[in-house]
Amino acid sequence: MDENRYPFFLLIQNDFKNGNIDLDGCVRLLEKMQINFDEYHLKHIFKKTIDKHSGDIISMDDFRAIYRALVHRPEFEELFKAYSIDGNILPDGQLLKFLAKEQFQTEANETTVLEIILKYEPIDEVRKRRQMSFEGFIRYMNSEECSIFKSQHRSVYQDMTQPLCDYFISSSHNTYLIADQLMGPSHLWGYTSALLKGCRCLEIDCWDGHNNEPIVYHGHTLTSKIPFRSVIHVIEKYAFMSSPYPLVLSLENHCSPKQQEVMAFCLKSILGDKLLSSPLNGEVDMRRLPSPEALKFKVLIKNKKVGTLEQSMLRMEEEYGGEAEEVSDSDVPSDDDDAEVLSPGGPRSPSKRKGDRRSSPPPQKKSKVQKTKIALALSDLVVYTKSQKFVGFEHSIQFQKCWENNSIGESRARKLARVSASQFIAHTTRFITRIYPKGSRMKSSNYNPQEFWNVGCQMVALNFQTPGPYMELQDGKFLDNGGCGYVLKPAFLRDLNTTFTPRNVGTHSKPMSLSIRLISGHQLPPSAMSKTNKADPTVQIEIYGVPEDQAKKRSSVIKSNALCPRWNETFSFNIQVPELAMIRFCVEDEVSLVNKDFLGQYTLPVMSLNTGYRNIPLLSKDGTKLESASLFAHVWFY
Repeated sequence: MDENRYPFFLLIQNDFKNGNIDLDGCVRLLEKMQINFDEYHLKHIFKKTIDKHSGDIISMDDFRAIYRALVHRPEFEELFKAYSIDGNILPDGQLLKFLAKEQFQTEANETTVLEIILKYEPIDEVRKRRQMSFEGFIRYMNSEECSIFKSQHRSVYQDMTQPLCDYFISSSHNTYLIADQLMGPSHLWGYTSALLKGCRCLEIDCWDGHNNEPIVYHGHTLTSKIPFRSVIHVIEKYAFMSSPYPLVLSLENHCSPKQQEVMAFCLKSILGDKLLSSPLNGEVDMRRLPSPEALKFKVLIKNKKVGTLEQSMLRMEEEYGGEAEEVSDSDVPSDDDDAEVLSPGGPRSPSKRKGDRRSSPPPQKKSKVQKTKIALALSDLVVYTKSQKFVGFEHSIQFQKCWENNSIGESRARKLARVSASQFIAHTTRFITRIYPKGSRMKSSNYNPQEFWNVGCQMVALNFQTPGPYMELQDGKFLDNGGCGYVLKPAFLRDLNTTFTPRNVGTHSKPMSLSIRLISGHQLPPSAMSKTNKADPTVQIEIYGVPEDQAKKRSSVIKSNALCPRWNETFSFNIQVPELAMIRFCVEDEVSLVNKDFLGQYTLPVMSLNTGYRNIPLLSKDGTKLESASLFAHVWFY
């Protein structure tokens, strides 16, 4: 390709008018050309260039060589030349062939091709002839259109008119924490960052504070405290910035009735019209929950409630307030919202926590009755998300209303999923069920959310502040459906009469044969051990899903190459229930045979995979995008 025709090279000639440029000048030029680069890799290539001649400046020809080293990838060139007529130009007809044959875009037509050329071809005369140069092809292959994640799934595409219990809902545990749950700081950033990530269920642990001002912190620990009022102000500001769909505030309420009234006042005065405080259309006799669509831009309060919706409505009409009533919780061993927090007398004794390890309620002894005082002003704000102690599946089917939700600790939920999967799924088709981490996770580690999604649990609450594979699964799951925080459950987890269980998928299996040819990596982060820009990268591809679908496969190690490692290895997976499966690409530096260092990862739902030649963006440990790092693969399934 004649680079002199390329507009940016015409522009940069001015930068070389006054002679050669140094590293800073090189950085400025690449930024001007909107080229993503990793600083380590650029410094290394720049150093190799100036080592050829003494000094620390480069000529225009040197700059061209650096540009090509960063941008002109041989794997793209091979594809381009396979369809180009003369090795320089790709006519529109050939580009159409490439889209149909290689990218499986059977619906592509002349209009599609023209749009691509107009969007990505930088050379005017080539664009006017409806052709594409190699420069344009590189830009297209690096674009989001060629990402492994389906572009249709980047916006809300699912039916949002089903009842709330038909969706997986992005949920956070101890949202106020930004470190561990024993001594870590509580911070408003916990709420801001969760909301910006599209989280739709936040947890607020409320305790009595000084001067009648409720506070938020992890009770009976050394975590710092923040005012409840400030938390609600932050929520009001960021509630619908990333998603218009309903936001649930899960209150873990340890306040006296007097301070509960202050909480109710804060919620009403700060949230205003955003706060849902009465049923839609005044409907109190509900057979099913409203939909996310019907509850757009509304904040729902999840807390215990006194009496019925009807009684709340009557009280509100009379502007009745200033009173509290007792709600009794029979002491059936179970994991309710409050069970995870240390009780007012300090840590629970081991015997009191055994409920966490039982699969179903033991024979009823004479139970102690715990009484909790709930201020009516706060109780009346609870509409579709009433916290209801989980007793057992039979009890729920007999007595629970559709607007009553259960919270179950991970240990008990895991046992229930193992021994009573079909009853668990029957339960989650009817009632919103929240799972939360066990109290012994002092460092705020996370459990594997997949096992609870497999039985249809809607609110699988994780510690958003703790990075790792399980948080990556959560982020990947909710990339889907436009990142709005609501993902419609598969039909077999919404059907009241379903026969599906994760260990016996039966007729619900729609097997998929998935083949991934891992071709190359580009500008991977260098090893923490490397003094230059090197790493020994290896890629692990993992499938998470029903037990039968769990799989891990690993590529070979490419020695001392983080800039442009080439694998050309194919991995095949047979997936029985693709609707529940997630796929994770994890790039590691093989420090030794037993020790591997994380370099980057990308996780997405299997149903969101694009076929054909695709770039896989890489994210850092904390989930931020590594701007220049990616993998390149060919994806195919039937």
